[in-house]
Amino acid sequence: MTETETNTYDVVVLGAGPVGENVADRTRAAGLTTAVVESELVGGECSYWACMPSKALLRPVIAQADARRLPGLAEAVRGPLDTPAVLARRNWFTGDWTDDGQVDWIKSIGADLYRGHGRLTGPRQVTVGDTVLTARHAVAVATGTRAALPDLPGLAEVRPWTSRDATSAQSAPGRLVVVGGGVVATEMATAWQALGSQVTLLVRGKGLLDRMEPFAGELVAEALTAAGADVRTGTSVASVSRVDGTVVVVTDTGERIEADEILFAVGRAPRTDDIGLETVGLTPGSWLSVDDSLRVDGTDWLYAVGDINHRALLTHQGKYQARIAGAAIAARAVGTDLPENDPWSAHAATADHESVPQVVFTDPEAAAVGLSLAEAEAAGYRVRAVDVDLSSVSGAGLYGEGYKGRARMIVDLDEEILRGVTFVGPGLGELIHSATVAVVGQVPIARLWHAVPSYPTLSEVWLRLLEAYRDN
Repeated sequence: MTETETNTYDVVVLGAGPVGENVADRTRAAGLTTAVVESELVGGECSYWACMPSKALLRPVIAQADARRLPGLAEAVRGPLDTPAVLARRNWFTGDWTDDGQVDWIKSIGADLYRGHGRLTGPRQVTVGDTVLTARHAVAVATGTRAALPDLPGLAEVRPWTSRDATSAQSAPGRLVVVGGGVVATEMATAWQALGSQVTLLVRGKGLLDRMEPFAGELVAEALTAAGADVRTGTSVASVSRVDGTVVVVTDTGERIEADEILFAVGRAPRTDDIGLETVGLTPGSWLSVDDSLRVDGTDWLYAVGDINHRALLTHQGKYQARIAGAAIAARAVGTDLPENDPWSAHAATADHESVPQVVFTDPEAAAVGLSLAEAEAAGYRVRAVDVDLSSVSGAGLYGEGYKGRARMIVDLDEEILRGVTFVGPGLGELIHSATVAVVGQVPIARLWHAVPSYPTLSEVWLRLLEAYRDN
């Protein structure tokens, strides 16, 4: 019979991805003893199967595309990418899927790491193997999400790729079918098409990136097609099978497509099905609803941080929530009574509501923050969309020949502030933080005129947007 060990901490964090790490960092900085529990690699999805490996795959693709836009350089980069070298660099960024460095970081902040599958076994209690961890103040769940797969007969036997396979594959399949039209689908279609695969992208909806302004998906689809991918919108998968190693896809119109691999990138599901939610009156497998301090509704000790609360499924937003949650846990630990409605305070994740930034690292890049035109109108704001073709910006022509891109800002006509901004074009991902500052800070249009963009840079699009608003 195994003896159970019980250890008590101020805070127990379930999940050691970037979100859980940031919760632990903030609670330790506040002087709270903290335990972190992880069943896989410390560093989580982002470090090994999402943000880092995907961007390592995409960076050479984007650099080559940019180089091909420049006379004098284009001739030198006409050949294909060195796929093994790209994959080797990707492997380096993941630490070859070892987490020694991240484990050392956990130790450096003074938190204790417990490896194994952690489950809630009652209020303020997490059990890992034969060890029970009890939290004096809070348990923070940061277990993230996993790829969702459709309910198709025989899909398991096909052994489809999910996002993890797409970012960790050690060779390029000759033919790759990608199912989906969102961020993972478009980024992985961009990467593997450039790395030697013949990509067919099957999109059930009318276009790509349907959570952004429509022109974002249109420009990305146009570029993917120009790169050689076969982009089919309004197309669903009726069945899929693997015959003698070949993937056979039958669409809803009866068309047959053959491939070496198939990637399903059709959404995410919360990793809450086996973490003991039933022991504290919650439903296993569900998204966890929270207040702005990230505390789970109906509890005074349980926090759900990052993707599992379904507020904004982005690593940077989850880390933002972690900083908020850590501050709230620390404040409540010393008896501070936090107000329920305190927007933009150190204890409220206000940015989750209307000012979430995102970059899609395709070619062209698509970047947005805040509300789209449709979202702003649905929210009841009286707004106006202001559009600018990036060809009107001197910096765009210098960036590359035949530069194609578009910018849009959503102006609140009553408040004279920005509710949202979208940029689509090569090199525009780095502009989104300026837009984020404008949206989060609710900077008046009149003051933005005094934020003078340097010439000749892509940032001059801000001046063109203001002029378009003034003159039309």
